[in-house]
Amino acid sequence: MKRLIPLLLCTSLAATAAQAKDSFSICWSIYVGWMPWAYGADAGIVDKWADKYGIEIDVVQINDYVESINQYTAGEFDGCTMTNMDALTIPAASGVDSTGLILGDYSNGNDGIILKDADSLADIEGQSVNLVELSVSHYLLARGLDSVGLSEADVDVVNTSDADMVAAYTTNDVTAVVTWNPLLSEINAMDNSTEVFNSSQIPGEIIDMLVVNTETLAENPDFGKALVGAWYEIMSTMQGDSADAVEARTAMAVASGTDLAGYDAQLASTEMFYSPEQALELANSDTLVDTMSNVAEFSFDHGLLGMGAPDAGFIGIDMPAGTFGDAGNVQFRFDPSFMQMAADGAL
Repeated sequence: MKRLIPLLLCTSLAATAAQAKDSFSICWSIYVGWMPWAYGADAGIVDKWADKYGIEIDVVQINDYVESINQYTAGEFDGCTMTNMDALTIPAASGVDSTGLILGDYSNGNDGIILKDADSLADIEGQSVNLVELSVSHYLLARGLDSVGLSEADVDVVNTSDADMVAAYTTNDVTAVVTWNPLLSEINAMDNSTEVFNSSQIPGEIIDMLVVNTETLAENPDFGKALVGAWYEIMSTMQGDSADAVEARTAMAVASGTDLAGYDAQLASTEMFYSPEQALELANSDTLVDTMSNVAEFSFDHGLLGMGAPDAGFIGIDMPAGTFGDAGNVQFRFDPSFMQMAADGAL
């Protein structure tokens, strides 16, 4: 599922030439905020919007979150679901100019730190902590440690695949993990487990997005229009208590390995942007600039911006409220224009 970062060093792979075309593909991995893509594909909503613009869009599930972003970065997909941090540290840092097309939500408790046989974050000192190294889980750990006067030097980070996280926690040797839903909920339900810190304590910093190749989008704006149109139709369908909404969320729940109650519980700790207006508020805000500067600083401190990066501003990040970093080396962009079209009823 979600969140990664082991930096993919691909230069030639990143240089896929963009061109006008009529067939596209996006990939996604299991996470509460990305399950709508599975439903939208199965329910024919994505096809409906693709047909409207005379194109084809294939929606592909990748079981491993890290692998999904690596494949996007290598040019095997035109778009991929990922977080703001991972978009910066994988494709952008690898030279793949990428655009945040849809801001779907931000984690508001869906990412957390869990300790075994302890009930305070301060108790993590001296422990080994299993997480997807250099991911947003790692970022959450750093932010949490700072809140109790600790640093990463006070723990031992153990890189663990998201696919292995639950099994690892069941062993006696693993006493601390950082992960995301649905893994977080599964581990939380185990005996002697306490969630001691979560993303609701850093609201708006872990943003879940659909990221697309910037050149591909520029050459094929109908690709962006179809994706955004489909997304907000899915959002409209799944929201509320109508029979259609319950059916849609139930399908998402089953596809993610839980039931409706479990999926709704995950949604409760997710700040979903069901309307384009909600997403636009964040996309256009000064807060986004502050968030991305924090993310860039963390990424630089952990060597995630490339071996030649001299500082946190090495990679330019273009946002409506301003550009962070090198304006001559922009590789990551937040483009709200397609969401604005949805808000204006112009799709």
